[in-house]
Amino acid sequence: MHLIQQLWPQFAFGIILIGGLYLFISERLRIDVSAILVLAALVLTGLLDANQALSGFSSEPAIIVASVFVISGALGATGISERLGALVERASGNAEWRTIAVVMPLVALLSAFTHHVMVTAMMLPLLLRHARNRHLPASRLLMPMSLAASLGTTLTLISAPAFLLANDMLQRSGDDGLGIFSITPIGVALVFVGTAYMLLTRWLLPKRSGEQNDDDYLRLDRYRTELVVVKEGHWCTRPLGDLQKVLGQRFRLIGWLRDGQRRDDLGASSPLLAGDVLLVEAAADELLSLHDDTGLDLNAISRFGNCAEGEGKAQLVQAVVAPGSEFIGHSIRELDFARRFHTVIAGLWRRGEQMADRLSDARLREGDLLVLWGQPTRFAELASHHGFLMLVPFSGQAKRRLRAPLALAILGATILAAVTEWLPPQLAFLFGACALVATRCIDVEQAYRSIDTRIFVMIAGVIPLGIAMEQTGTAALLAQGLSHLIAHWPPLAILLVMFSLAALLTQVMSDAATTALLGPISIATAQVLGLPPAPFVVCTALGAVVAFLTPIGHHGNLLILKPGQYNFGDFLRIGLPLTALAAFVSAWMARWLWMGGPLLPHIG
Repeated sequence: MHLIQQLWPQFAFGIILIGGLYLFISERLRIDVSAILVLAALVLTGLLDANQALSGFSSEPAIIVASVFVISGALGATGISERLGALVERASGNAEWRTIAVVMPLVALLSAFTHHVMVTAMMLPLLLRHARNRHLPASRLLMPMSLAASLGTTLTLISAPAFLLANDMLQRSGDDGLGIFSITPIGVALVFVGTAYMLLTRWLLPKRSGEQNDDDYLRLDRYRTELVVVKEGHWCTRPLGDLQKVLGQRFRLIGWLRDGQRRDDLGASSPLLAGDVLLVEAAADELLSLHDDTGLDLNAISRFGNCAEGEGKAQLVQAVVAPGSEFIGHSIRELDFARRFHTVIAGLWRRGEQMADRLSDARLREGDLLVLWGQPTRFAELASHHGFLMLVPFSGQAKRRLRAPLALAILGATILAAVTEWLPPQLAFLFGACALVATRCIDVEQAYRSIDTRIFVMIAGVIPLGIAMEQTGTAALLAQGLSHLIAHWPPLAILLVMFSLAALLTQVMSDAATTALLGPISIATAQVLGLPPAPFVVCTALGAVVAFLTPIGHHGNLLILKPGQYNFGDFLRIGLPLTALAAFVSAWMARWLWMGGPLLPHIG
């Protein structure tokens, strides 16, 4: 009876662990729901008390992850991420090898301080367009980019939840923990080795063109529209070049009207005056940004917006002119949309054909895409009208480009405060995220949308799993068994074992869940062997983050799977040798950093 009482905590934990693994691997439930169920089971069986069970929600990893999501959202909202992506595209040139050599280090650097999935999503359309314009196989570019985004998470402690969890475990075990840049030497080596590997073995990559997304038709490069300079707005008397610099290369000037007359003598250095009308082509994001800019307004809305006023908030939508539509052949001025439908045509896109400079003079064609501004209550009438093929929400996202320098300054101050330990890292990043919201670099609603609540809840839910593994003695028991097997192995081999176990498990579990499961075993193994725990936990976390055996191991790989037309075999062929290289580099560098091993191998 006494023996049963002694073994009950470990037996109960084993049952909960098996059930949790089944839920995580099978994905029968969302990972955050599975994490909460595991948490509830630990409390109901008495393995954890309420404070221990809820400790994950106030933990350093959970707070930093949520803050980094907001910071990533702010960098996207102010156009910084997009500008960096465009710089990468311009620097890549026309050669395949040069594109890989430029894209991989820069994408890795972006991933060091933002979320790697966001970086992958941002770079995906840029590289697809680059491949299309340069006649390069998209499959030769997308996989190196996605792998670099994952490798970049090893450059700082804050860029992957696995490292935050590893640091939390080390601190709870009595160790000093890790600094933000403690793992940076390993990350730099991995990015260098990964880039060199992809350059030398790019012939292994399949040659397939990128798959065109059907949604691209509704999210186009440039719409034709007209802007009017608002009296006493912040663009008054400023040169046109300032506006072009803020909006970037996806903004193109077609013509400049002053006092109703076209002025071809005005250029980038000429000042904008109140009432000036700019005939422009702008991307969807810029079009929405210009509408929200207090110093500018869309000319059509400025002139006819009162016809579309109502009780609700006016919105932008897109409508496609249907075949046989009564609108075909008529100019926008003749159709008098504002009075007839109480909506305003604010922009127009046409595939491949020229159109009149003035938006009001453009005669509509079949397939034209109109950007309409009006009350949502009026859109029902338009949606049922036989003249339109479809009516969908506008696909642009307003950018707060004028606040980009402020966002960069806040990010720099946040990192500086955390690195110098002027503030604890979790507080530094939390205050940084709040500062970005307070200075309107990102609005509150968008900040909340930026946080992936599934990841946040999962991290908060799996931290108590590690606590329970330690308290029940399960970690010590598994570590003793493992230590008997590897007791006489050299430290480098032991570190490789920890990396490999995590690399295999992370193919069916998230990096955070893998680290939460194996981290306590790594610490206990190091303690049994009388070795420092930091290299063991770091190698475990690295194995969970940089194992590229299958596309399901990382969410970023799933994003490129369909556009690059990849299959599982492609990832195994490229990822297995790269994972083996990453394992050796990680173990070698960890031994050098924390165990006094040599940086360079001895010869002879």
